[in-house]
Amino acid sequence: MSVDLESLYTDLHTHPELSFQETRTAGVIARHLADLGLPVEEGVGRTGVVTRIDNGPGPVVWLRADMDGLPVEEQTGLPYASTARGTDPAGNAVPVMHACGHDMHVTALIGALERLVATTDEWSGTIVAVFQPAEEYGAGSQAMIADGVLDRYPRPDIVLGQHVTPLPAGTIGVRPGTQMAASDGLTVVLHGRGGHGSRPHSTIDPVVMAAATVMRLQTVVSREVDPRDVAVVTVGSIHAGLKNNIIPAEAKLELSLRYPDDEARARVMSKVERIIRAEAEASGAEKTPTITTDHTLPPTINDPDATSRLTAAFRRAFGEGSVVDPGMFTGSEDVSWFARESGAPLVFWFWGGVDPQTFADAVAGGTVERDIPTNHSPFFAPVMQPTIDRGVENLVVAAREFLD
Repeated sequence: MSVDLESLYTDLHTHPELSFQETRTAGVIARHLADLGLPVEEGVGRTGVVTRIDNGPGPVVWLRADMDGLPVEEQTGLPYASTARGTDPAGNAVPVMHACGHDMHVTALIGALERLVATTDEWSGTIVAVFQPAEEYGAGSQAMIADGVLDRYPRPDIVLGQHVTPLPAGTIGVRPGTQMAASDGLTVVLHGRGGHGSRPHSTIDPVVMAAATVMRLQTVVSREVDPRDVAVVTVGSIHAGLKNNIIPAEAKLELSLRYPDDEARARVMSKVERIIRAEAEASGAEKTPTITTDHTLPPTINDPDATSRLTAAFRRAFGEGSVVDPGMFTGSEDVSWFARESGAPLVFWFWGGVDPQTFADAVAGGTVERDIPTNHSPFFAPVMQPTIDRGVENLVVAAREFLD
């Protein structure tokens, strides 16, 4: 009996789980893999799932899908919208949503494995399928590697992966070289001196310090990075204080930094750290700010030869106009750790999840940014079809291209 992929997708979408908490999701994946007659290893890198198809001599192809949700409250209005709640690492109760399409990634990979199992008389080689946790933390792939996934399974000759995105359904976006940016997540604690809100002169106010720091950080990209280069500095979170008449002792900022390569990373990081320390000094802080790097992700770099080969295969399968160069995405991914640690080439592509007419109307009206929800939006919801079927077909075409 074939897998009902639409039912699988709606089930996953309705029941998202936060990073490293994907126990239900892992169980659903494991049951489907077992139904396909495949061996299953659970608990890899805490909550990851791995399977393999051994089909004679030939290349080893790794296919990867991520599976965690985000602390976002869904507002799509879909009948299968998530109302799930979770607990974040700080112990806060938060809403949870598949706002980045990882439910679609899992569905497509299970569908592709079903197709590949059914056609083993047409290809030869080994497939390793990796269902990875905690991509949103930038930690899942390294957790699986630390758990020995590269030692227990045949090392890849190529690593392949895909990500649903707000392109028209039926469109694939892929390019050689840097496909996604490198990134760092920073936590910054600004140390002041607390006191009564009526006596600000007796304090060193970290809220004002934080406000000045946030505004000054906006000049890193606008005034210190060549306009021809790519860099992003985002302050995504500010926390300070508990009551309106108490000046707190500290303020916490959480930053997301993005750049195309290590050289740009060094430049941007030094400018960001300089501004943080300078604003603290200008505020009279008696203690240097604490700057902690929470994660570092390398750029997602597609192997030029393998990308050229796969692009040609996609065009043969889906038509000459099916593949576009989307440019470098300033989002970041941790899939490349599998390729980097194994020494294998990587090809990572995007596939569209927006109704083509809806997308065309938005382009014609100049309202793409307003009307087409992006990943991480509470309104993000790929159209179920043809997105699922194309996601499956993409992986099958890609795997078959590199198998014998």
